[in-house]
Amino acid sequence: MFGAAYGVGQLTGPASVITAGHDSEGADHGGDAGDAGDAGDEGATGHLPGGLLVSDRGYTLVPVNAPTGEFAFRITGPDGLPVTGYDVTHDQRMHLIVARRDLSGFRHVHPELAEDGTWRIDSPLDSPGVWRAFADFTPTGGEPLTLGVDVTVPGTLTERPLPAPASSATVDDYTVTLAGDPQAGRTATLTLTVNRDGAPVTDLEPYLGAYGHLVALRRGDLAYLHVHPEGTPGDGRTTPGPQVSFATEFPSAGAYRLYLDFRHRGVVRTAEFTVHVGDPGDTTGSADGNGTPRPEDGHGSPGHGHD
Repeated sequence: MFGAAYGVGQLTGPASVITAGHDSEGADHGGDAGDAGDAGDEGATGHLPGGLLVSDRGYTLVPVNAPTGEFAFRITGPDGLPVTGYDVTHDQRMHLIVARRDLSGFRHVHPELAEDGTWRIDSPLDSPGVWRAFADFTPTGGEPLTLGVDVTVPGTLTERPLPAPASSATVDDYTVTLAGDPQAGRTATLTLTVNRDGAPVTDLEPYLGAYGHLVALRRGDLAYLHVHPEGTPGDGRTTPGPQVSFATEFPSAGAYRLYLDFRHRGVVRTAEFTVHVGDPGDTTGSADGNGTPRPEDGHGSPGHGHD
């Protein structure tokens, strides 16, 4: 049983501040000195991966007591006061991503900002366990940041093993296939192809200004990578499916869980994959001869939909 209060959260280490570079397209955001994962991350990429810091550049993610069924938090600024000014990035001022520590749960939601600087939303934490909450935002006049904090939901925890790598995943009646050779410390293109009942989906709908959004979380420390696809709806060259391609750069070799959000017929769904990211100098790589992530014994996650 978990004894911490629902929705309040607990810090995984001291609130420390570091200076780290950021990419406005979400390639890598921030890091945590107390829970930084691989020691080589900062040297390889020039900065730590996102979501590992609870406090960075004077900004801090602070969970707030909330009624049962609600999740609330604030971002405090360098002056210690709640931040109330945010730039719109990909159609929203705040992207809240939550994932269970065993990577068996994932939600990408958008809370509402109150006048006092408190962000509130119906709780996306739908099962007992320790969750990592990522606040992905840009304070007005500042640079993009991703801050992370652990939140405990009380109840009986059932740990779930990470699914084995697979080149396809299903969600409802959609099948999404993944092709590409993800690399550590080097840009690589991953292409996801969406089919429905065996037919290519050629009328994907824009979601947050794009035809798809991809979040990657590293097993262990949950280092966060949020990237957006190549091209923009309406630019005259980007087609609405069935393929959506992403330029990715993973901070280290290892196992990652990928979450693709896409919208079709008014519903946002999430397809989930496990991939093993290789080193640039590894001639065997993590893919087969067609550039498809090499599956082991197992199958992709069934994925899930969004409300």
